[in-house]
Amino acid sequence: MIKLTILLKRNPQQSHEDFLWFYQNEHARLFSSLPVVQNEVLQYDQFHALPVAMPGLPEPSFDGTAELWFRDVQAIFSVFTSEEYKRLIRPSEKQFLQLSECSVLISVHHRII
Repeated sequence: MIKLTILLKRNPQQSHEDFLWFYQNEHARLFSSLPVVQNEVLQYDQFHALPVAMPGLPEPSFDGTAELWFRDVQAIFSVFTSEEYKRLIRPSEKQFLQLSECSVLISVHHRII
């Protein structure tokens, strides 16, 4: 399986709390409603950053992550290049994300423990 991890940076015009509410409620509902998502995404998990600083480590620089699982890389492209994604999801993302500051990683899963 292929995992897409997106490290999310909130729109600076939103508070962290407003970002989390929109991400969990509005964005998740809209994204999950797309037929291409229902057909291609095997699993979609959100992780919401806690305002916790760890001694000796840098301050958190992201507000959350999304992890999406796919059968193959082509399935990722099917979702993110679809017309319905571009028409409905991209405007939603611009409301709560600072897209230029987000990071993306496409990876193969290797379980260790």
